[in-house]
Amino acid sequence: MIDPDTIRGLLTAIELKDASTAAHTWRVTLYSRALAESLGIDGNRLRRITVGAALHDVGKIDIDDAVLRKADRLNEDEFEAIRAHPVLGYDRLRSMGLGDTEILGMVRSHHEKWDGCGYPDGLTGEAIPVAARFLAVVDVFDAMTSVRPYREEVGTPAAERALGVIRDGRGVSFCPVCVDAFEGLYRSGGVTWILHYFNDGEQTVGFDSIEHLDEAIRGLAPGA
Repeated sequence: MIDPDTIRGLLTAIELKDASTAAHTWRVTLYSRALAESLGIDGNRLRRITVGAALHDVGKIDIDDAVLRKADRLNEDEFEAIRAHPVLGYDRLRSMGLGDTEILGMVRSHHEKWDGCGYPDGLTGEAIPVAARFLAVVDVFDAMTSVRPYREEVGTPAAERALGVIRDGRGVSFCPVCVDAFEGLYRSGGVTWILHYFNDGEQTVGFDSIEHLDEAIRGLAPGA
């Protein structure tokens, strides 16, 4: 079992570790929640997906600061260190008593690819946990639409470019159903406010002020 205060502590540790990771986590959580709601997911599963999205990069707590915050391109060893974060996060949560397979699957498998070329386990197609398939799309979309040391373009132009890359990866890197669902949500205007108002150029908002995330943490079923 993992208690709500422990989850909040992990999220605070993510914020303190790296501001850009914290901002990314904030947006990915909001995108994931909006996507789940658009698909009719509610109740306890919605709470778990919200928390899973918030904790998806928790493994970065265990990565060296110099690697995580490096402004230049990573070398091979540094890239491999970053690639370890899904397993580091999964192991950390398991060691803390988390047994919820939905949350653990999102943390471990959000970098798996539909064709099996992802990491850490090389899972293919429907072997990838469902929530992790959607998180993979959201994660890439946010990475391509947020400020980075090597890229400043954000907003609608960046979003259209990101959607093009995601569409090109439909059935290769990404689950086709997930691609279609996220693009439909974006085209409907359901996530525009997240794209424009919660980016790395803006002030990072503490996780305690995210009403839906706090609700999800408080409502997480015992034994998660």
